Amino acid sequence: MKEFTYVITDPEGIHARPAGLLVKAAAGFKSDIKIEKDGKAANAKTIFGVMGLGVKKDMEVKVTAEGEDEDQAVETLQKFFSENL
Repeated sequence: MKEFTYVITDPEGIHARPAGLLVKAAAGFKSDIKIEKDGKAANAKTIFGVMGLGVKKDMEVKVTAEGEDEDQAVETLQKFFSENL
């Protein structure tokens, strides 16, 4: 399992547009990908899971990937977070 943490810098947090892009990016991998905030985890491949966490600006999230392409998934998603959130 690979993971990283990220502090959200987008003034609106993880809102609909970036959440949709995140789900699309995560869905491109075979690995099981989760996003976690304050101990509550959600499947990063579902829009309802991501939006249900209610992540706001300055909150820290942890993203984990477990599976055959976990290294590439974490690398891609770290880049996604730094460019979009």
